[in-house]
This record gives sequence, structure tokens and C-alpha cells, in this order.
Amino acid sequence: MINIESEIDFPNELLERTVKAALENQTESSDSELTIVLTDDSKIQELNREYLGIDSPTDVLSFPASEIDPETDARYIGDIIISMPYAARSAGKAGHPLESEVQLLVVHGVLHLLGHDHAEADGKAKMWKAQAEILKSLGLGYIKIREE
Repeated sequence: MINIESEIDFPNELLERTVKAALENQTESSDSELTIVLTDDSKIQELNREYLGIDSPTDVLSFPASEIDPETDARYIGDIIISMPYAARSAGKAGHPLESEVQLLVVHGVLHLLGHDHAEADGKAKMWKAQAEILKSLGLGYIKIREE
């Protein structure tokens, strides 16, 4: 189950389809649960400062968890926070729709929740390869994954 928290009008089914594709690519159970929060620059900057010590907005933050719901036995894998204004600016710079940018950020976030990291070259290569495969499966193979 995907819990979506947003005051911003955005197609939930697009987010759900994107999460499902990422989970399937990583052979993670589609019964896994997570939360996606669509927010603004000020809220994500606050979280970035509080949890990572970086006092600036960013496009996406991931907060991994590994909890089992005692009632359903479903695995809760964590939270993904996306700044919609930041995503809109990035989409404009890249020349693709906001929806595509948000899908990229959701894929990126899910991969982090599942343990991927891009701090080291080996991990980055694996993560970027997985992102490219997932985006291609979603018909978004044209999106260039930006270097961070």
C-alpha cells in the first residue's frame, strides 16, 4: 500500500504505478508499504537541515524503515519526500514534463529505501543502472539521469 500525503493535485495512480515498477525491478514484494509526501521547498529544506545538516532545499529525501505491520505482516520500507517546486524547476531545465521528473524522483527514492546508495562509485553505477531500467519500463527511457 502506498500512502500519499499531498495538498498538491497530482495523479496518485502515476505514483502508484511508478512505485510498483521500482519494487518489481528490485524483486521486492508489491505488498511492501511506503509513504510519499509531496511538499514545498521550505518543508523539504527544514527536513534536510534537521536530518542531514544541509540548510537548503533539495528535490527528494528518503527515510528508510524496516518495520512489519503486526496486523497485515506487510513490510513498511519508509518515506519519500518530494519538493514539487524543486521538481518543477528541474523538469523545466531538463525539458521534460513535471510528471516525468516526479516519476524519476519516486524511483530514486524507492531505490534508496531498498538500500541503494550513490556515495561510492560502485553503488552509484548500480543505482543509476537500476533507475535507467525502471524508467525505461515506464516509457521514460529518454530521461537523462543527472549526476549528483
